[in-house]
Amino acid sequence: MRSLDGLDSAALGPLWKAVHDRLSSGQRVSRVKVGPLDDEQRSAVADLLGNDRLPGEYATVSVDGLDELLRESVGAGVREVVVALRGPLDDRAARRALAAGARSELWTWLRGHPVVSAQPALLEWVDGVRPAGLVGGSVERTRDVLERALRVVGGLPAAGVPLPVLAEDVLGDPHALDEGTRCAGLVLRALAVIHGVDLPGDAQERRALWERAGVVEDELSSVVLAAGLRLGGVGGRLLRVCADEGHVAALTLAQVRATSFAGAPRDVWVFENPSVLAVAVARFGASCPPLVCTSGWPNSAVIALLRGLSAAGSALRYHGDFDGEGVRIAAHVSARTGATPWRMATDDYLLALGGTRVGTPVGRVTEAPWDGGLASAMRDHGLAVPEERVTPRLLDELDDCGRDVGGLP
Repeated sequence: MRSLDGLDSAALGPLWKAVHDRLSSGQRVSRVKVGPLDDEQRSAVADLLGNDRLPGEYATVSVDGLDELLRESVGAGVREVVVALRGPLDDRAARRALAAGARSELWTWLRGHPVVSAQPALLEWVDGVRPAGLVGGSVERTRDVLERALRVVGGLPAAGVPLPVLAEDVLGDPHALDEGTRCAGLVLRALAVIHGVDLPGDAQERRALWERAGVVEDELSSVVLAAGLRLGGVGGRLLRVCADEGHVAALTLAQVRATSFAGAPRDVWVFENPSVLAVAVARFGASCPPLVCTSGWPNSAVIALLRGLSAAGSALRYHGDFDGEGVRIAAHVSARTGATPWRMATDDYLLALGGTRVGTPVGRVTEAPWDGGLASAMRDHGLAVPEERVTPRLLDELDDCGRDVGGLP
């Protein structure tokens, strides 16, 4: 490249700026519009291009023509010249493509996140998060915020701890879930979707939703119902007394925490509705198999008891209502405690439904992680099957299991 003397004049500055900007688009450029130009700048452009007449206030310059002219005059093309005069070219198209790819990868990651996969109801939350766009325009910052929120959701329900304690334990910051923080808002939206309720509109509703997720101020308001369990410790003795007398026990979270799980039974059956336990103890009495009730969405005491049993080696077998919420509860219990859905497959639903053509609507149905066909079958038939309808059949099976092994524990 020969000397650029004269090409670096201030009068030609607008031309080189416009050419540099257009070439930095990363797209094919044939013409560049320059302006507004003052008289001196118009004259400089006309002299460079060898034009007899001055251009107007705005000039349109052929990039190929300018390239040919520069190669003849300085031995370098237009790209080399503008780089020498204005600095390196950008490639905005490539950067946009990379950014679009990064955004696409972010949302793919979010939909496939283990916490979302374990509770497909959260796909609705994902669909609600995406339109909000990126936090500060940054994929990395957005991913970090979402990862922190999912870390909290994945650890819920909590074991009956205050919100600052949960925030400290999970995120390392006691104020990370304070009211008004982005993370708290994301977690509450996720909880509203999981529980199928409206997003809380005031502080009281937010506290109620946190409480459903096991974030409480005391250990007494959270209670779990159980029957046929004989364990150790303070809570275990209460369970044993009730089991020996053929009664259902009600343990507070404090009593669950004071339970020793040594000698936990091999199998524990978990039901959604208290009526199942009532029928079971009436039928089996002191021989009732080990049963636990979630009473709908499980609270902290329920989760603490089930996790304690699972950690001690008990196989948890869960059954609930065949409706939209029942499927979400089952997925939630399974994800949080390792329980295996029991008699909750597509065939079980169709058998329980029988020839029924009327009944309670099934409601909003999300996918069942344990059976890919269940949600479709429930949507097709549109009818719920309450757990109470199949209770006799379920207890018959437990009775058969007890005889096969020489008596239930």
